[in-house]
Amino acid sequence: MVHWSVDEKKFKKEDPEVYKLWRLVNIINEVGLTPGEKIDKRQLKKAWPKIKDQIDDPYKKRLIEYLLWGKIFSLPANISFWT
Repeated sequence: MVHWSVDEKKFKKEDPEVYKLWRLVNIINEVGLTPGEKIDKRQLKKAWPKIKDQIDDPYKKRLIEYLLWGKIFSLPANISFWT
């Protein structure tokens, strides 16, 4: 993955923990995975409390929670396609 606004090599070298969190959020929200790439489930579970509020799409957030823990949540009634 290449992110045009961040020097990833420098970021990874200076603060590897924050880089891992940033990368997970970036993959989920924006770019997705490159072909053949996978997200480590243990790493995502560990990072989830720190990154869950940064996930833009509430449906993605609920799907990830379901896939990780099998939790089934009902979304609030005020969420629609346009909001």
